[in-house]
Amino acid sequence: MEIVWYGHSCFRITERGKATVVCDPYDNEVVGYNPLRLKAEITTVSHDSPGHNCTKCVKGNPYLITGPGEYEIGSVFITGLSTTRKIKKTGDENGNNGTSVDNTLYTIDYGGITIAHLGNMVQVPTQAEVESLGPVHIALVPVGDGNSLNASKASEVISLLEPNIVIPMHYATTHSKEKLDPISKFLKEMGLSEIGTQESYKISSITDLPEDTQVIILDYSMKP
Repeated sequence: MEIVWYGHSCFRITERGKATVVCDPYDNEVVGYNPLRLKAEITTVSHDSPGHNCTKCVKGNPYLITGPGEYEIGSVFITGLSTTRKIKKTGDENGNNGTSVDNTLYTIDYGGITIAHLGNMVQVPTQAEVESLGPVHIALVPVGDGNSLNASKASEVISLLEPNIVIPMHYATTHSKEKLDPISKFLKEMGLSEIGTQESYKISSITDLPEDTQVIILDYSMKP
């Protein structure tokens, strides 16, 4: 299985003999980065926003998943779970009196390896909600604030999920137009110094996963 990050919250997940999934395709005119040129059998959308719902950017007439439910397409099992996030008012760092907007978290099962794409989650889930997800091996986690998890909350969510692999998303980069925190803030929260990036994350078996949680930073810069 291979996970490739295309910037913001967009990933492509592929495995030989199984359906390809693209998560949260974006409108690059809104969020920055390069125009997406992707093809997939499945597209998941966490919420209705140009940074996450550019379904026309994914070719191949993919099966579109935009909300909660259980799905099986091309030997890939996907579960969508509804969460509620609060849009912060300007100047309100705590999100008080914000507008509630639905967000869907997706767990994607590739032959027993479970990936959780948290979408634009902003509130730390309860222990019961975490337990309902089952084991999460790879967590795709927003870490840059901007109406999503900030570094501190992302760290708390990771401690609850206890994934083997964490891949950060939704943070400031030189290609992003969004006002987000840099990845360094999240790394500091996790007690890590700067770590190198890699073009993609590949895994062939669940036995290859590390026992302790490991943060992997994917590089978007080589993508067309």
